[in-house]
Amino acid sequence: MSTVQKPIEPTNIVPPEIDYDALLEPVEFSFRMERREFVQMLGAGLVVSVIVGPALAQRRGRRGGGGFRGGPPPVLSARFHFADDGTVTVLSGKVDAGQGARTEIAMAAADELGVPLERMQVVLADTGLTPDDGMTAGSGTTPRTIPSIRQAAAAVRKLLVDQAASKWGVSANEIEVQSGRAMRRGFSGEGIGYAELVADAAVAEKLAAATPSDVELLPIDQWQILGRPQGAVLARDKATGVHKFPSDMKRPGMLYGAVLRSPTYRGKLVSVDVESARAMPDVVVVKDGDFVGVAAPTSYAARQAIEALAKTAKWEESPLPPSDSLYAYLREHADGLRDNPFAEEVKAAAKSLKQSYNIAYVQHAPLEPRTALADWTDGKLTVWTGTQGPFRVKGELQGAFRLADDAVRVIVPDFGSGYGGKHTGEVSVEAARLAKEAAKPVMLRWTREEEFNWAYFRPAGVIEMEASLDAENRITTWRHINISSGGNSIESPYNCGKKDEQNVRSQPPLREGSYRALASTANSFGRESFMDELAALAGVDPLEFRLAHLDEPRLRAVLEAAAEKFRWRERVKNKRPNRGIGVACSLDKGSVVATCVEIEVDRDAGDVRVVEVCEAFECGKVLNPENLRSQVEGAIVMGLGPALREEMKFDDRGITNASFRRYRVPHFSDTPKIETVLVDRPDLTSVGAGETPIIAVAPAIANAVFQATGERIRSMPIRLKT
Repeated sequence: MSTVQKPIEPTNIVPPEIDYDALLEPVEFSFRMERREFVQMLGAGLVVSVIVGPALAQRRGRRGGGGFRGGPPPVLSARFHFADDGTVTVLSGKVDAGQGARTEIAMAAADELGVPLERMQVVLADTGLTPDDGMTAGSGTTPRTIPSIRQAAAAVRKLLVDQAASKWGVSANEIEVQSGRAMRRGFSGEGIGYAELVADAAVAEKLAAATPSDVELLPIDQWQILGRPQGAVLARDKATGVHKFPSDMKRPGMLYGAVLRSPTYRGKLVSVDVESARAMPDVVVVKDGDFVGVAAPTSYAARQAIEALAKTAKWEESPLPPSDSLYAYLREHADGLRDNPFAEEVKAAAKSLKQSYNIAYVQHAPLEPRTALADWTDGKLTVWTGTQGPFRVKGELQGAFRLADDAVRVIVPDFGSGYGGKHTGEVSVEAARLAKEAAKPVMLRWTREEEFNWAYFRPAGVIEMEASLDAENRITTWRHINISSGGNSIESPYNCGKKDEQNVRSQPPLREGSYRALASTANSFGRESFMDELAALAGVDPLEFRLAHLDEPRLRAVLEAAAEKFRWRERVKNKRPNRGIGVACSLDKGSVVATCVEIEVDRDAGDVRVVEVCEAFECGKVLNPENLRSQVEGAIVMGLGPALREEMKFDDRGITNASFRRYRVPHFSDTPKIETVLVDRPDLTSVGAGETPIIAVAPAIANAVFQATGERIRSMPIRLKT
């Protein structure tokens, strides 16, 4: 890893707010109300019944809590716990799915409190204990949750200092915090620790208030922990198997669940005979509306029961448009697509170009499929699950089972990846329904096939690009239309004269939702591929063409840093047979990225192999260089999949490649040489890094393929024509 600092002007690129509810096609559960529930809700008196639709309760649950930004700022006592032995626990509603949130939260709190990192404990994502810090999505932990935790910690530190100063009758300026204790400068002694502080009634009252708005944070030059490399705090536990993931959870008397699924995509259950499954030993069968599932002492027995049910089930099918005709289908169903308002100027231009780019559906393919363990005790529900929105899932459970706020608790152990794919709580609702019927805890683990078939997908899309150049090869008009996959990062950072940028809805055939970087990858692929095509039209080097149209200083800085580290200009002059180099840059979530790649093509095999990737990335002030490097490298490797191979295939009945044998994610053998250039900007606020590093990988590869072969591939995944 190398670190580069450039003397560039401090500009912040503020991303638009994302409505994550609008991105998701929800799964609605409409369970029957038992007579006892009805009587409890009714009490005594007159009932006026109005039917408002089965999904109202679920909608209320989702909207009532667990939004992107979370709840109101918590009081200080809800954020920290101080033990007599000097251990400090910080509580946050965020989750850690491998992205390093737990470590960053510990670092931030430790620095502001003046406590050694080894004394910090972190409790995450327990709706019964932690505040609602919002969904873990949109690279939001660093720009939103970390400042909140730092401010709260700084406020508590000030209380400690003021308390010590009052006790000793000195000015607060004479007090310093060392290893979690307030000490008088120049004096020896044990000082006052946080546990003693919070035992004071007057201080406890102040801790019951929200964080003051005027609290001062430690300046960067006084950081002792933040800004320095730090490995993951639970790395050893995860490497040695000590850590328990959601799929490792167990409860006494636990049963294993399975759910009856349609053999075709979006099939609706018409009828099923449940008696054969009910006759099996120790098997509990649930049929509640369209939901049919079983619970059994072993997962094998549960699957056998599902197979028996499947033999009797009848379904109503809803044919799909096959994936071979997907892009034509999306164009045909585009809503509100307008003509180019600059058509006459394009006709009169010195040069012009119009192209289309296609983006396939892809799956998240998380390391750990969806899992939930549900347990009902005294009418209250506790669920252990892997989700990026614990409070959102709590709301879904409240809605599905008509429960009060204090009757549901969702606990999220650190889990095996999400990539934007675990925002919803259907597996938790399913497990809870089975557990309710069985009157025992039920573990429900989706199979890999279920994950591929029934989880939501990264949206497919069509990108329409059109532009004109003047005699000096300046872009005079620019048109960028995204059909179906979304509007993230659709705004061009280049000087383009007149612009027309439009996000157009279509009628997607598959269930869609969030994915790492959302539509930013699709829009960056279209724009950066098109910029290369314009450079070829102008007869200008792709790097120089970008720089000639790029004033945005942060993006320009990473583009120059990547090109320098990659030795772009030297490699352009020394082209090698069957090798090609490509460049792309983009911006998203307030951060900027530039990627250079070298690829090798095998014409006989029709194969593209990525040999080297050099990526420069800037996300403001770096909080943990070690974790940031891992984020960037992970995004690069993940980006290789959709760029080269990953694509959901389906016919009129459903998904046809729902397994890792037929859906190829990157392997160790696919990993190229990776170099990262982390541009540290202490003059800028820190923003997230979980998503933006992925968005320039695919277009850089496509541009390298063109440089190697002269063949322009305008679809993801990128496949050579054979």
